[in-house]
Amino acid sequence: MDTITIGVVTTSDRASNGIYEDISGKGIMETLGEYLLNECVYEYRCIPDEQTLIEQTLLELAKTFKCDLIVTTGGTGPAARDVTTEATEAVCQKLLPGFGEQMRAVSLRYVPTAILSRQTAGICHGSLIVNLPGKPKSIKECLEAIFPAVPYCIDLIGGKFMEANEKNITIFRPKA
Repeated sequence: MDTITIGVVTTSDRASNGIYEDISGKGIMETLGEYLLNECVYEYRCIPDEQTLIEQTLLELAKTFKCDLIVTTGGTGPAARDVTTEATEAVCQKLLPGFGEQMRAVSLRYVPTAILSRQTAGICHGSLIVNLPGKPKSIKECLEAIFPAVPYCIDLIGGKFMEANEKNITIFRPKA
């Protein structure tokens, strides 16, 4: 079974300065650990909300560390410092707006402010980048909604074969 390399990027001025603990990034790793049977190597970063730094980090994870999947948390709202979406769009060769559409649709079942979210996804040098919201509860809800499509997307872009723990998540791959 392939070892999967996953980048986890928390964009938060306060968490990156130690003002509070980054529970969102840890929550992503815990959830993906429940979903995948593969051994996972995590490249974790907690960085400030600076677009240039976010772009550099995403490119490093895609090009140097060759992450199959890069998941970000934070920086997807409408505030001036929320620039994760712009950074993702700047480094991706292809955007996959369906991921953001699905996450907003799921989140709208819980909170009307989900419409303010600007999550997106895209392909960056062979890595799938997915922007998640910043709240741990929302992260879990959004990952549950989109993850069924993630392994097949990674298959299509030439990444490593992901095997799901069917007790925790059902993935979809079209029949050959």
